[in-house]
Amino acid sequence: MQQHRIIVLGAGYTGAIAAGRVAKRLRREDVSVTLVNAEPDFVERVRMHQLAAGQDLTPRPFSEMFAGTGVELRIGRVTAVDVERKAVTVQGAEGQEELAYDTLVYALGSAWNTQGVPGSAEYAHEIAGRPGALRLRDRLADLAPGRPVVVVGGGLTGLEAATEFAEARPDLDIALAVRGGLGDWLSDTGRRHLRKVVDRLGITVHEHTPVVEVGAGYVTTAGGTSLPAEVTVWTTGFAVHPLAAATALETGENGQIVVDATMRSVSHPDVYAIGDAALVAGPGDKPLRMSCASGVPTAWQAADAIAARLTGTKIPSTAPRYFNQCISLGRKDGLIQYVTADDRAVRAALRGRLAALYKELVCKGAAWGVANPTAGLPVRRRPVAAQHLRTAPVAAEQR
Repeated sequence: MQQHRIIVLGAGYTGAIAAGRVAKRLRREDVSVTLVNAEPDFVERVRMHQLAAGQDLTPRPFSEMFAGTGVELRIGRVTAVDVERKAVTVQGAEGQEELAYDTLVYALGSAWNTQGVPGSAEYAHEIAGRPGALRLRDRLADLAPGRPVVVVGGGLTGLEAATEFAEARPDLDIALAVRGGLGDWLSDTGRRHLRKVVDRLGITVHEHTPVVEVGAGYVTTAGGTSLPAEVTVWTTGFAVHPLAAATALETGENGQIVVDATMRSVSHPDVYAIGDAALVAGPGDKPLRMSCASGVPTAWQAADAIAARLTGTKIPSTAPRYFNQCISLGRKDGLIQYVTADDRAVRAALRGRLAALYKELVCKGAAWGVANPTAGLPVRRRPVAAQHLRTAPVAAEQR
């Protein structure tokens, strides 16, 4: 009998947690867990605005994080997934290889979304990943005092980027262009605090100002106004990795893989999708938003469901829900907006220095959870049922 092969694609928060969690749930003699990722280090995506602002982040090599866990790391870029043949193609430093799987966990996540706006891909910067954040870091460091920087997008990423840059570089002219009102999804308390912070930091806010074009040194608004922008930072949302839509997997309109309550693909039961890659129904059947807060619980659910199905035990089920939205407003200020289960703001909000400390603990806890995916939970490695193990082929001379 041979091991059941589990392959996890992508080692962001969700993929790394899922790999570590399922490895600790099952016996190594029964399963092999392979984690495929383009980089050898874990990227704290929620800190990319800090990296771009010039701060140095603590290196987190996967070789150290997964030492002794039984998780095998393959460094390479996934170029194809064949769900009919149950194989993935990976381009690594030594060339291309094909990996066969019995169970696949798809966690390739998302990247920045240009929304098809002319010039955004050519002239704007993004902070959805480490390469983009490092390019922006170098560009901001080269700017002379007084030069204009425009952050496009007023969601969580845009707010954190604009306030981080304004705090780190008060000599720059930072502006924020938002499609609606500033923080219009927040409670009254949250909006007041947000406006107080941006005013204190000297950020110019252009409300109800969609950007329809990005050029070299400017952005153009829907009203025809040209705003000077030595650097444009594009934070208008995320787009999922296009690989899933090119497969036979059932996907939604935006390319996310359609899954059931256990994160299992509704079209291919040997595939699980988690994090930004999955179309997950949350409270009120509203799709979960792309975020770390949404993704981590999907990783827990998928890992536990895989382990339960392979061992023939009861499948645990946890209904995903939201509790708060954590927003850093520089290193010294923050906003914790409490929300309903389906992510609607309520009256209560934590503000100021205490909120900044809370957010920092959340970020540290998320990174710690990657290396400790089953902390606080009873873990018993269970044997995989015989029907899920593969029979080794018999050599010709033995037949």
